[in-house]
Amino acid sequence: MCAQPASPHSLEALCYPIGHADPDPHFEALPGALAAIRTLPHDLASALAGLSDPQLDTPYREGGWTLRQLAHHVADSHMNAFVRFKLALTEDWPTIKPYQEKLWAATAECAGPVQEPLSLLVPLHARWSALLAALTAAQWERGYVHPEDGRVPLLRAAHLYAWHGRHHTAHVLALRSRMGWEPAPE
Repeated sequence: MCAQPASPHSLEALCYPIGHADPDPHFEALPGALAAIRTLPHDLASALAGLSDPQLDTPYREGGWTLRQLAHHVADSHMNAFVRFKLALTEDWPTIKPYQEKLWAATAECAGPVQEPLSLLVPLHARWSALLAALTAAQWERGYVHPEDGRVPLLRAAHLYAWHGRHHTAHVLALRSRMGWEPAPE
């Protein structure tokens, strides 16, 4: 569990390097969220570029996932997100099935090359971005029911997943900085 920040290297800062997700996003901020979703595959790949296998197998914080697991987690999470959006657009407030993120990050393929989840994110985010760009104002008000979080409108979900991608990219960049590893290529 993450505590309140005391320093840039506090557990809170290591867990949430860009802060927490906005619980009440505004429609005016949607273009920025859509841009973050669109560019996440490039941004995450750039952050991970040039890292060796031992570096990829380094946790971003004590008790946290390795950078390799983190890359696989983002792909797992965003595949689920895309399906959640499609369900919300084709059903009336469907109840989605959560998944056990920590257990998913421990499955065998998550020890594989980071290129696999990074390659998966490119077409996934292209499809997701095309879908999001075509939504009407009424469609943004649709959503799904998360058994633990209640009703999640698509506007909030888009902001959450935009934050999620930036959040995990920041984990990689922060670890690179703390460890003195070469900066990520531009």
